[in-house]
Amino acid sequence: MEKTAKTLFIIEDDNQVLSMMKNYFEYLGYKILTASNGMEGLKMVTSKSYDLVITDIVMPYVSGVGILTVIKEKTPTIPVIAITAYGKNPERLAAEKQADLVLRKPFEMEKLKDHVAKLLGN
Repeated sequence: MEKTAKTLFIIEDDNQVLSMMKNYFEYLGYKILTASNGMEGLKMVTSKSYDLVITDIVMPYVSGVGILTVIKEKTPTIPVIAITAYGKNPERLAAEKQADLVLRKPFEMEKLKDHVAKLLGN
């Protein structure tokens, strides 16, 4: 019985972090869409279909909080994981905008994988 791969949308302006997450989740069998900044992420968020979003919070032009706001207004059922290296204030903002989970960088990929599986109901 083959199950359809879930699609993750990763928005991250640090190319190394983006590449690491993309490769890791592709290896685990997920389909991956990526955006390397908030502006690109915002465009794709409204035009593509995905099962879960992982977004950096602090990015130039459009922040992860802005993206989170749009996602939760448009499709509140899509889980969003917000990640940041900038501590309490961005974390609080993301939580206020209904991020399903806020993770602080650096995080363990194994933990992120477990959170993704849990939010997707796997």
